[in-house]
Amino acid sequence: MAISHFGFHRDELLHLALGDHLDWGYKEVPPFIALLAKISTAVFGDSVFAARIFSTLFSGLIIWFTGLIVVELGGRKFAITLASLALIFSPAFAASGYLFQPVVFDQLWWVLTVYLLIKYLNTSLPKYIYLLGVVIGVGLLTKYTMAFFAVALILGLLFTKQRKVLWNRHILGAALVAILIFLPNVIWQFQHHLPVITHMKTLRSTQLDYIKPSDFIKQQLVVNGIALFVWLVGFGFLLFSPRLRKFQFLGFAYILIFIFLLEMSGKVYYIFGAYPMLFAAGGYGFERWLKARAYVLRTAVVLLFILPNLLLFPFVLPFLSLGQTISVFNYAKKNLPFLNFVTTWEDHKTHPLTQDYADMLGWDEMAAKVAKAYNSLTPEQQKQTQIYADNYGEAGAIHHFGKQYHLPEVASLSSSFTLWAPDNLNAHYIIYVDDDNGGNIKKLSPFIESYTKIGEVEFPYAREKGTGIYLLINPKQPLNDIYQKELAKKRLE
Repeated sequence: MAISHFGFHRDELLHLALGDHLDWGYKEVPPFIALLAKISTAVFGDSVFAARIFSTLFSGLIIWFTGLIVVELGGRKFAITLASLALIFSPAFAASGYLFQPVVFDQLWWVLTVYLLIKYLNTSLPKYIYLLGVVIGVGLLTKYTMAFFAVALILGLLFTKQRKVLWNRHILGAALVAILIFLPNVIWQFQHHLPVITHMKTLRSTQLDYIKPSDFIKQQLVVNGIALFVWLVGFGFLLFSPRLRKFQFLGFAYILIFIFLLEMSGKVYYIFGAYPMLFAAGGYGFERWLKARAYVLRTAVVLLFILPNLLLFPFVLPFLSLGQTISVFNYAKKNLPFLNFVTTWEDHKTHPLTQDYADMLGWDEMAAKVAKAYNSLTPEQQKQTQIYADNYGEAGAIHHFGKQYHLPEVASLSSSFTLWAPDNLNAHYIIYVDDDNGGNIKKLSPFIESYTKIGEVEFPYAREKGTGIYLLINPKQPLNDIYQKELAKKRLE
C-alpha cells in the first residue's frame, strides 16, 4: 500500500545515482547499495515502486529468518507467530523496511549472523561458520555497523561458556573469508584518504552530538510500540532462562551494542538489527508461559501486541494520502504531545510531517524547474551549460529526473557526487540550485556577470521548500577557482 506513496526519499536518489557510478566504495556508504541500485534499475525500471522492491524483499527475509531463529531456540508455532507478527507490526521495522537505504539490508545481515551462529551451536557443522564469514563480509560491504555487532557477539561469547566456539580453526577460516570479501572496500578507503572518517566526523558534528543519551533510551522504549513487551521478555529469557542458557551471549551482545551506541550518540535505528533475535526469544518465552490449550489466551496475546501498533502506522509508513496524513499529524500534535519527537527534525524544531516524509516531496517539481531553465536557452547555449546543486538530494533528483528532460549531468560537491564531479565549473551558463533560500547566490553574485531566478520549490510540506533555481550568465574565473579549491579539498576528505 505504501511502497509508492509520496515520492523518492532524498537518500534513495543518492543511492540510485551511486548505481550509475559503480565502485568499491563511496563517501558515505560501502558499495553494496550501489550494486543493488544498478540491478534494480536494469531489471525493474526507475520508478519509486521499482526502487523499493529489493527493500521489501529483504524485509520479508528478515521476518523469515526471525521465524527460523525461533525454531532454533526451541519454539513452535505460537512462538513463531508471535515473534513474526510483533516484528511485522513494529513501527520501527515498518519505518525502515520499505525505503531503498542500507538500513534494511544491514538488518538482514545482523539477523542472518545470529541465525548462522545459533545454527552452528546446535549442529557443530563447520559450513555455518563459513557462511557466517560470508554474511559478515557482505554486511561490512553494506554498512560499517556490522563491525560493531560482530564485535559485540564475540564479546558476548567471551562472557559465557560458549566462548569455546571461538577457539577453533574454522573461526579463523571464517574471519579470513570476511576479511577477503571486505578487503576491496578497505583498499578503496585508503586510496581515497579514508572518507569514512571524515563522514563520521561530519555526522557527529552535524547530527550525533545533538542526540542525548536519555533521548536514545526513551526512543528504544517506544520505537517498537506495544511490542516492547515481547522483546523485553525475550531479553529477560536470554539472560536468565536456563532453557536458553546456551544463547545467553545474545543478551550480552545486545547490552554491549546498546551501551556502545549510547556512548557514541548513535541514531535510534542503528540498533534495529538486534531486535529480531529478542523478538524470537520473546515468542519463545510467551510460548513457555501460555499452555498449548489456552487458544483464546494465546490469540488475545497476539492481538494485544499487534492491534495497538496499527494506530502508529500513519507516522512511520506513508500508506495514506498526503491530505489524510497531514490530518493525522495535526490531530496527534493537539492530542498526543508525547509523539512530538516523531516530527522533530535534525534542526530540533517541530514540523508538520516527519523528516523522512518531507524528504520525499518536491523533487519532481525541482527537476521540472531546472529543465525549464535549461529549455529557456537556445541549443547553442545549452552546449555551453552546466548544472550545479548544493546538496546530494538536489543532485540526486536532477540526476534521476533529468534523464526524462535530457539534461546534462549535474555537478555537486556534496557527498559522493564529489567523486565524479567535473574538474571545472566554467561554462558560459550555469543552472544553480541554491539550498539556502537565496543566501548562497548573494555570496556568489560578485563572481557572476548576471543571474536570473527561474523559480523555487513551492511544495509547502517539502523539506526543500524555498530552494531556488537560478540561471547564472557568464561566471567569472574566480568562481571556477573557488570551485576547484573546494573540489580539491573534498577529494582529500
